[in-house]
Amino acid sequence: MLLIQASRDAVLKPLTTVVGIVERRNTLPILANVLIQKNGNQVSFVANDLEVQITTQADFGVGEEIQSTTVAARKFLDILRALPDTGDVRLSLDDAKLSLQAGRSRFALQTLSAEDYPTVTQASEWPASFSMSQKALRQIFNQVHFSMAQQDIRYYLNGLLLVLEPGFVRAVSTDGHRLAHSGTAVEGLDAQMDAIIPRKTIHEMLRLLADDDTPVQVDLAPGQIRFRFGEIELVSKLVEGKFPDYKRVIPTGYTRHIQIPRELLLASLQRAAILTTDKLKGVRLQLGDNLLRISSSNAEQEEAREELEVDYAQEPLDVAFNVSYLLDVLGNVKTESICWSIQPDVNASVLITVPNDDEFKYVVMPMRI
Repeated sequence: MLLIQASRDAVLKPLTTVVGIVERRNTLPILANVLIQKNGNQVSFVANDLEVQITTQADFGVGEEIQSTTVAARKFLDILRALPDTGDVRLSLDDAKLSLQAGRSRFALQTLSAEDYPTVTQASEWPASFSMSQKALRQIFNQVHFSMAQQDIRYYLNGLLLVLEPGFVRAVSTDGHRLAHSGTAVEGLDAQMDAIIPRKTIHEMLRLLADDDTPVQVDLAPGQIRFRFGEIELVSKLVEGKFPDYKRVIPTGYTRHIQIPRELLLASLQRAAILTTDKLKGVRLQLGDNLLRISSSNAEQEEAREELEVDYAQEPLDVAFNVSYLLDVLGNVKTESICWSIQPDVNASVLITVPNDDEFKYVVMPMRI
């Protein structure tokens, strides 16, 4: 029975949207598959890893019948990508096999029953809902995502804290060594609620969100969050646990501020990072005499030195940082300059902010080298 007939790129678009969450190794074999559901000319593609579920729609179904099946997601994707972009792709379901035809190419793929596919049960009520532009949501996620922990035993750090306040949304992440904070005003939001969104969900949203003003609807319920934009719906479980009090971590009252061109500092740190070791990514920063001196060394007694002119004529400061933490923020915050706020204490954290955005704050702790 013919299910779909469309151009290769038309079929690739929804498949590429959902296949990002499909793991290469799964406890359930069917989770390596994508669920294809056809209802008349409407076709939905669903991928699920038991934590995150992505659904997208297309209108290239053939016939009025209702049909559904599942097929190996990455195998299906690889075949479509390898096909020439000429003529239509035809997908048919016959005897538990999905037949794919394009020009003189023929493929028969094994399927598993759609009835066995474990779809997410969504919350019956969503106590908190708001809408904002995809560009704005992408920006606040992009400004903090790099500070999320990776496989930390403190599981609540392996995600991003979303804080809803009346008229405002904040995003916070930390791995215990640095913390990033961002936020933006949102019209029509009257709820107050916190949620820890898993790391994988944030990376999928950054991949899927467009850099434009089209809206994204965000719905929040205990244990679950849902994003709807365009033809895409993403539903994710939330991370349980209590996130650290980020307000206590962000320093206030710093009186020494240095404005530094972002790209110059980024390039200098990238060069200095070449001579750091994999285990000890430390760089030394020395401030004084209107100069910022950056240096690094390694076990082979190799050294790198960089100098930048800065407006700083106060008492000298000699401090070290994990260079990766600095490169992360400088690579993700696209401004002409950054503001470096410090205290005359080698053990005090540094606060990095940017012009024209009072909500972005990046706190990084020094290290000993």
